[in-house]
Amino acid sequence: MTRTGDTDLTAQSTSEARAEAAATAGVQGLLFDDDLRPMPEDVGFRGPTACAAAGITYRQLDYWARTGLVSPSVRPATGSGTQRLYGFRDVLLLKVIKRLLDAGISLQQIRTAIAHLSKRGIDDLTQITLMSDGASVYMCTSPDEVIDLLAGGQGVFGIALGGVWREVEGSLSELPTERADGHGEGEDESHASDELAARRRARAAG
Repeated sequence: MTRTGDTDLTAQSTSEARAEAAATAGVQGLLFDDDLRPMPEDVGFRGPTACAAAGITYRQLDYWARTGLVSPSVRPATGSGTQRLYGFRDVLLLKVIKRLLDAGISLQQIRTAIAHLSKRGIDDLTQITLMSDGASVYMCTSPDEVIDLLAGGQGVFGIALGGVWREVEGSLSELPTERADGHGEGEDESHASDELAARRRARAAG
């Protein structure tokens, strides 16, 4: 378990506290059982689409791009008239930022947390639960770490990135996509949107 300030956190807890924390983590959906696949890296979403999926304003999106918090990874803005394209991972991080802001976490702490998340591979992200005591943000990568943090009384709330992944995937399945080569209409767009929608239907059926 790592605090986003690079300080390891060790929580001592009794077996009773751990059992209660385990039950809490299970109810809140904070344990690690996600098997999620990333979207193709050349498929992106324009700014307004990314905003809609993440629940943020375009002003926030623009500010975070200009300050390097989350930059469009599929296609950056290279001049007048160029449309930025955000990848699925970018939208996932935007959604996480929104959740942390809503919980009262400072932007400084959020920047540190996002910097750590950005270094992780896409597969690693679904296995991370972010926990916070309202001041610091902790990255938990195993059920035991979540349980220890809860048992130690430090975890006020948690964000399971696998759960955020599903939410973003569901939102984007209803929104237009575009490929990095500039194709955003017709067959390319339909294929990418259909893939997201198919995943959503398969998960609901299962």
